[in-house]
Amino acid sequence: MTGIRVVPAEQRHRAEWDVLYAGYAEFYKVKQTPEMRDRVWGWIHNTAHETCAFIAEDAEGRAVGLAHYRAFARPLSASTGGFLDDLFVDPHMRGQRVADALIGTLAEEGRKRGWSVIRWITADTNYRGRAVYDRLANLTPWRTYDIPL
Repeated sequence: MTGIRVVPAEQRHRAEWDVLYAGYAEFYKVKQTPEMRDRVWGWIHNTAHETCAFIAEDAEGRAVGLAHYRAFARPLSASTGGFLDDLFVDPHMRGQRVADALIGTLAEEGRKRGWSVIRWITADTNYRGRAVYDRLANLTPWRTYDIPL
């Protein structure tokens, strides 16, 4: 993790964030357009929207990873948690604990905000990511369901 710094996404990150987020969509085989990325980038910089982002920078200040997150209500526990929507690390930077730095920064943010948990999902076939997550978090027994609308 030497030389990795995690900061909130800023306008100066736009071009590199775009490449990273397109890589994330490609990894999950999701069709994503520049207009879709424009919308998400707008959300990140709209204080009225729930979506926030951290960017991991290398020693030269290049964006090498991203984490999109938001707060979510937890009615059963009468608390608020943090949901990690997207996490992606430049393939050339994998194995250098960039994901650890992003998740660690998000956990620190959650503590500051008084969140009770940081939660995320990943694909069952995301073996490399799951190896990181298994080191940093507890696997839950919950299954996820979707109703396409």
